[in-house]
Amino acid sequence: MSEVEVGVVTHYFGKISVAGIQLSNTLNVGDTIHIKGHTTDLTEDVDSIQIDNDSVDSASSGKLIGLKVSEHVREHDKVYKVD
Repeated sequence: MSEVEVGVVTHYFGKISVAGIQLSNTLNVGDTIHIKGHTTDLTEDVDSIQIDNDSVDSASSGKLIGLKVSEHVREHDKVYKVD
């Protein structure tokens, strides 16, 4: 399995379990991601992506997205797309 960095976590909204992610590459609904940091190691499927509270099927480099996650993630955690 290869991994390509697609972004970095900029914020975590604990009450709703959503990570704010600044993208450096394209991410699509249905992709599998790996979020890795000092104390974070989480692999998940992307079920939905939101930009400004609107659901989208894909987001490109430079976009700030919201992504529902199952565990607590931290600012500066790296986000990788798993092939």
